Amino acid sequence: MVRSTCPSRRAIRQAAPDGVATTATLRELGVPKSTIAYRCRPGGPWLRLLPGVILLGSGPPTRRQRLRAAVAIGGPRAVITGADALRAHGLDVPAAGPVRLIVPPDKRPVATGFVAVERSSRPPRPQVAGGLPFAPPTRAATDLARTTPEAAELHRLLALVTDAGLATPEQLRYELDAGNQRGSSAVRTALRELAACEQAHPRGPARAVLRDAPLPLPMWNVTVYGHGTRRLAHVHAWWGEVALAWLITDGEHGSPTRDDLALGAAGVTVVRTPAASLRHAAHDAAGRTHILREICSAFLAAAHRPRPRVYAVPVTAMSCPDAA
Repeated sequence: MVRSTCPSRRAIRQAAPDGVATTATLRELGVPKSTIAYRCRPGGPWLRLLPGVILLGSGPPTRRQRLRAAVAIGGPRAVITGADALRAHGLDVPAAGPVRLIVPPDKRPVATGFVAVERSSRPPRPQVAGGLPFAPPTRAATDLARTTPEAAELHRLLALVTDAGLATPEQLRYELDAGNQRGSSAVRTALRELAACEQAHPRGPARAVLRDAPLPLPMWNVTVYGHGTRRLAHVHAWWGEVALAWLITDGEHGSPTRDDLALGAAGVTVVRTPAASLRHAAHDAAGRTHILREICSAFLAAAHRPRPRVYAVPVTAMSCPDAA
């Protein structure tokens, strides 16, 4: 009795994460070249996504399948950057264009199909999510910013990244200086304007206070919601892991506001700092230390109580130069 040497469907599926496999992988499994060609025929059950990359299905590929295909063609050291990387880090940005890929300088850059490839002498260390390698937020943001032509959209992107706590303006400037300079002029201008806006806004002094804090980066400029879509309050800084809110107020410490009461009733820990004290702390080490201790103490207290069921959504546009 002659046994078939063709691999089982299960073996093929296991070698094709998200239903994507290279022709080399299929050949190694024992799938004949003629079988691959036949199954990829027009109207067949498989689809050629890119040269040497097969989708084990005939429908339109999902975005994730496109990411898989891009990494397959880019090689083991390829890193996904741009909008797809920012989405992997939790930022709500559209990712409808080509998959942007960073490859080492010794890799021949082949831009094909839905993949845009850039060689880099300083490829980032990837952060793996769902089995895919993504660039860190600072690199992903600057790569996307350099290819964002509209000034308004560029400003919105940079504000979203900083507000979400993925990077500070200083970290973005450092990454921009160290990387590819093509398309960087408009980004530099936008970062300068963002920095000037933050100095007029309480966030500028607030970032300075937190610069050396032993705390994770907060999200900035968010709206906090309770059960369902019940709006609780606008918050200047938010530590979601412990549900800690930092409110920067116009006047001195006084009676709790409606926002304070709504947050407190939902179980959120709140720190209130007058904007005048925050601006004074920029030139006063003792003032900075006092504010920082207050925030750190509140963070520790919040970490030791059950986290309330609340969530935060970044405000998509930063108002400048409004006060707190």
